[in-house]
Amino acid sequence: MSQNHMSHHARWATLLGVLVLASSPAMALYKVVGPDGKVSYTDRPPADKPSQSLKTNGLVADTASLPFEVRQAASRYPVTLYTASDCAPCDQGRNALKARGVPFTEKTVQTAEDDKALQAKEGTRSLPVLRIGSQQLKGFLAAEWSGYLDAADYPKQSKLPPNYQWPKATPLVAQAPKPTATTEPTGQGRANPPARTAPRPDPEANPTGIRF
Repeated sequence: MSQNHMSHHARWATLLGVLVLASSPAMALYKVVGPDGKVSYTDRPPADKPSQSLKTNGLVADTASLPFEVRQAASRYPVTLYTASDCAPCDQGRNALKARGVPFTEKTVQTAEDDKALQAKEGTRSLPVLRIGSQQLKGFLAAEWSGYLDAADYPKQSKLPPNYQWPKATPLVAQAPKPTATTEPTGQGRANPPARTAPRPDPEANPTGIRF
């Protein structure tokens, strides 16, 4: 094989290698193999899973029924809202999340144990507290909350199905079950009280000896 022919072959090999490298996206994080065996690369996780769950603070929320865009955002940046009763900003924040169609877990702060747990988790006693992924927002500011939800790719308009039900709010600290009152045993095994006997009359107190 001549030197010119070898040089020509080497140039073709180099060009082919450049084309192969160029065909792989620089930001690709996931390799996806389709049903037909075709391989593709993407910066988003595969969306062909029928169901997935998100975990936050030990809680598990099923995201199978959520629309694709909402499911993607919720799996990456789960939302937790800390509230208290008789808290107007808490009510405003809750309503804003529901109006936008953001799935969230609500934890209530009602007891001293809840308050202590909130300080340990979030480093504050002020409410409401909104947690979007690793981001913490103290107090309710509509523009601030909206901006962070935009950055987390939550849809600007609600896309939840009409029958979607938000999970019920639960205490931040699980309450221990109250002990049930014990009842005294009945029937066999219960000692019968001693029978009462009428006191004998004192002869000196009733000299006539009349008895009724």
